[in-house]
Amino acid sequence: MLNDYKKHELFGKPLLQKIDLKAPFRSDFPVSEQACFLYVIKGEFQYKTAEQEFTISANYSLFLNCISSGKYIQNSESEEHCEIVIVTFYPDILKRIYDRELPVLLQKPANMVSNQSNEKINNDFLIQKYVEGLLFYFENPYLVNEDILILKLKEIMLLLAQSQNAKAIQLILSQLFSPTTYSFKQIIEANLFSQLTIEQLAEQSNLSLSSFKREFNKLYNDTPANYIRNKKLEKAAELLLVSDERITDIAFECGFNDLATFTKNFSDKYRVTPSNYRQEQKGK
Repeated sequence: MLNDYKKHELFGKPLLQKIDLKAPFRSDFPVSEQACFLYVIKGEFQYKTAEQEFTISANYSLFLNCISSGKYIQNSESEEHCEIVIVTFYPDILKRIYDRELPVLLQKPANMVSNQSNEKINNDFLIQKYVEGLLFYFENPYLVNEDILILKLKEIMLLLAQSQNAKAIQLILSQLFSPTTYSFKQIIEANLFSQLTIEQLAEQSNLSLSSFKREFNKLYNDTPANYIRNKKLEKAAELLLVSDERITDIAFECGFNDLATFTKNFSDKYRVTPSNYRQEQKGK
């Protein structure tokens, strides 16, 4: 659950964000041409993909790009608070502020040895002080202007370039400058189990809401809300049978924001509660 949210925009896009989340929560990263630096001020979250899972605790950070699907963070521990600061890296903004010469982090690596898309950054004193500086601007937003935001973006670039993780971060950032075009269906399938709204999916597809719904109906012969909800519930039904995960965790993994909504939707579709469904099916 979202407790508090603050942001500062640069050139019309969210550059700096401070988010206070109360567990249980899950947040998906939509497919897009951008990278994110996430620093945990308080609490912790679990970063998950189809291939990886690890925990980011207070004073540690995560750097990742969003050019592939299926990435999300979550915390299913009831009542726990997690405070996160996010700096977002957009290729067009980076090109704009470094109009003469790209810094090392944005230059093509000498050896493209992998397609690594994330890097956990250990407790770093200089980065910790940088985040403390950002907190000052979140508390005093009237002091923030375009020049300050550009300086803060360049500052984190310099700090990351000096960190032990510089080579991995350079590799991750370099992938942003190989533009990828996503088809309508790719965007839908990549975000089936996210918590994006229909309006946000339309925006991801560069369509108006009405055009998005028409295109969706043409391809799937169903409304976006009904199709996506059914896909989430079908995945949940499968996980209830093949895993021993808690029902709460399954709900968040399938893109539901709270257990009550998941239970109601599941019961409407299958005429039985999730827990009874698991018991009945496994008892056969």
